[in-house]
Amino acid sequence: MRRLLGRPTSTPTSTPDPTPAPGSAPAPVGGTRASAPVPVFTADFGSTAQWVAGRSWAYPNGGPTNPGDNKLDYLVSDASFSRTGTFRATRRPDGKWNTGLLTTEGSSEGFMVRTGDVLESRVRLPSALGAWPAIWTWLDGDNEIDVFEYHPDNPDLLELSNHVKGSSHYHRDPAVGPGSWVDLKVEFGSRSVVWWVNGKQVFADRRGVGRRWRAYLIVNLSVCAGRYHPAPDRDVSAMSYEVAYLRVIRP
Repeated sequence: MRRLLGRPTSTPTSTPDPTPAPGSAPAPVGGTRASAPVPVFTADFGSTAQWVAGRSWAYPNGGPTNPGDNKLDYLVSDASFSRTGTFRATRRPDGKWNTGLLTTEGSSEGFMVRTGDVLESRVRLPSALGAWPAIWTWLDGDNEIDVFEYHPDNPDLLELSNHVKGSSHYHRDPAVGPGSWVDLKVEFGSRSVVWWVNGKQVFADRRGVGRRWRAYLIVNLSVCAGRYHPAPDRDVSAMSYEVAYLRVIRP
């Protein structure tokens, strides 16, 4: 999760479904529907086999701090900061913030998303200025896709980024705001990464991740240090956001 550097990109125009060729068989009516895809990964944030808490190689030396990315984070493994699905941050006496982070990197299961996978999640956005929630991917210093990032000082805006191939999009939406629930979906396509928000496609980057891409998952709440977005107000000592579910489907 890095500060978004790309320029906003317009949402592509959707393409209508092609007209069936003459003589083609009609779609079955009243027949058996195809069963829904079974997820290859369903997040259990309390599982130490799935997730490692309070440590990530996306941070210098694995953490606990990352001031170079303008974060006040001090990663902690305390289960109350992440393993309930509510990701929390609390102010420390030294000015940093204890923050919750979970990653599949280093866990015994070691789950990685890969090209073609579809990630779905539902999150409740934070309200406090300085909060910086995100779901993202990481491997070996790269392979980063930001499923979403959010800053309450831009209340109706989600940041969607492909750092693998250098694309990004600022999605503004009246349904997005502090404290609101948002449904997210991302397809990690080889030629295009596609994002949906609340069931609507909002961005297809036409860059993709390539055929051999793979990466670990990270879910966390960071705290801004004030360079690009406001730091927390002095009278604020705690903040949080919720992740109701996270799953990965492999078509």
